[in-house]
Formats: sequence, structure tokens, C-alpha cells
Amino acid sequence: MRKPYPLKFTPILKERLWGGTKLGDVLGKSISSDTTGESWELSAVDGDVSVISNGDLSGTSLQELIHQYPEELLGKDVFRRFGKDFPILIKFIDAKRDLSIQLHPNDALAKERHNSFGKTEMWYVMDADKGANLIVGFNRDVDKAEYVQSLEENTLLELLNYEPVQEGDTFFINTGKIHAIGAGVLLAEIQQTSDITYRVFDFNRKGKDGKLRELHTDQALDAIDYARKDDFRVAYPTTTNRINPMVTCPYFNTTYLELTKDLEQDFSTRDSFTIYMCVGGSVWIENEGGKAQIQKGETVLLPASSQRVLLRTTRAKLLEVTL
Repeated sequence: MRKPYPLKFTPILKERLWGGTKLGDVLGKSISSDTTGESWELSAVDGDVSVISNGDLSGTSLQELIHQYPEELLGKDVFRRFGKDFPILIKFIDAKRDLSIQLHPNDALAKERHNSFGKTEMWYVMDADKGANLIVGFNRDVDKAEYVQSLEENTLLELLNYEPVQEGDTFFINTGKIHAIGAGVLLAEIQQTSDITYRVFDFNRKGKDGKLRELHTDQALDAIDYARKDDFRVAYPTTTNRINPMVTCPYFNTTYLELTKDLEQDFSTRDSFTIYMCVGGSVWIENEGGKAQIQKGETVLLPASSQRVLLRTTRAKLLEVTL
């Protein structure tokens, strides 16, 4: 691989029934409607593969680059585990209206039913209207029979746990956990590469075709974790100009950086690509092959072959994602 430089990608914008305008108003995306719900920043999902937007590799898709330089881009261990499948999907999400109540299957179930990975994910709240909340899990232990009864009687919302949120709040959503992003929340999402979602309640809303949106009631029954668990809020340090651990799991590792000055990092022993999501301010990211600037709402990918990385800034908040 030619000298690796920080790679930027053209955002893949998604219209959603529940979307709004914050991806444009707050993050500066070139949205074309007032119902833009998602910006896929880094994706290898079939039909939605990211394309490089900067430097000599501009116009090259992420998948093309992986096929040419798998170990150099991904890292030897990542390539051993996932082959040429990029294992992480990065998004920004704007919920003007409540998202559907949903959950995601684990790896085993997703493989059996969909030949796909499961979907473990993490949320970092970037902006929240007053009174905004997330739904995460149940407010008490339930069982399958009680859950089914709540669907039949239209009382599911009474069983769910509501979490008020503000900027900086972080949540880890493991597979099987029922959840939803509430109206007024803008967040960064880090997840396994998967688009498998089981929608179980959608507030009886109709899509553009005038029909009720599809629910996955039966598929969800064996995928749900019915126990009440307080394992979702992520407590993390916010020491300035330090690496602050947030989430460590088999599918991604995330740290938080709040910088007021330059920071140099030695990646010579890191056997993984590195992703930076800018959630505040702006930063120049430099390695042996070049440099790229990202500001709030932008994302950059550093190939695993990067050895030393310099973050140049006077004010930036970053999420750093690796495997």
C-alpha cells in the first residue's frame, strides 16, 4: 500500500420517516430534505459502500481498498478475524421524531437467519432538546408471555425504561436489548457492520405509501433479553488531553479525547485501523502519508499501517474507535 494517509469518505445520507434537519443545521451536512435521519460515515454494507473523498485514492470504495490491501488497511489480526469484511459501521443519527421500538439479534441468530453479523452498538449524544430521552431496556423483569400480552393490549410503552439525556451521555446497547432513540436527540453511533433490525412497535405510524410499517414481532420473541439490567450507561473519564477509555467489547473499542493542544500518538504496536469521529471543534490529523482536517460531524479512517499520528488542534472532542 502506498504511504497511508488519513482517509475521508463521502457521507451516505438516508431519508427517514423520523428524520429532521440537525445533520445539516448542527453538523453541516449537505442534506436535501427536512427528513434526513442518518449520515452513514463509514460503511461496507452491500449497496451502501463508502467512497473515499480526499487525496490520491479519491473515488475508490472502501471495499476496493480492502481487497487490494487487506492487512495494511485493517490490520493482520482484524483480517484474520473478519476477512475482507469491514467490521464496523459509523453513523450520525438525527431523530426529530421517536424512532421505532426495536432490538437486534446476536451473532448466532443473525448468522442462522440472515447470514449476517449481529448488531452491538454504542451511542454518544451530541445534542438533545430539553426533555429528550432514550428508551433502553425494560423498567422491570418481564417474561415472554407478559411481553406478548403487552403487544396485544397496546401497553408495551408501560414496560419500557426511559433515560433522560444530555450532550456527552454515552450508552452501550448489546444485542437483545430493546431500545429506541427519542425525539430531539442527535447522536453518533458506532456498531457492528449489520443492518439487521427487529422492529416491534412503531407508534402505529404509516410510511410514505400510506401503509403501516412492517413489524418483526415473531422474529423478535427469541432475540429479546427480557431481564431488567442497568448495564447500558457508560461512565467514562473526561480528563483533558488524555486518552479516556469508554467502551471495550469484542466488536469495537472506543476512547474519548478532549484536546486543547496537539497530541502525538505511537501506533507502531496497534494491529488495527483507527477511526476518529469529531464530536466537537476541529482537528488536523497527520501521519506518514499526509494529513486531513475534520470538524464536528466528520469522520476519518487511519489505515493500520500508520505508525505515528499527530492530532493538531486548539479545541476538539473526538471519539477514537479501534478493534
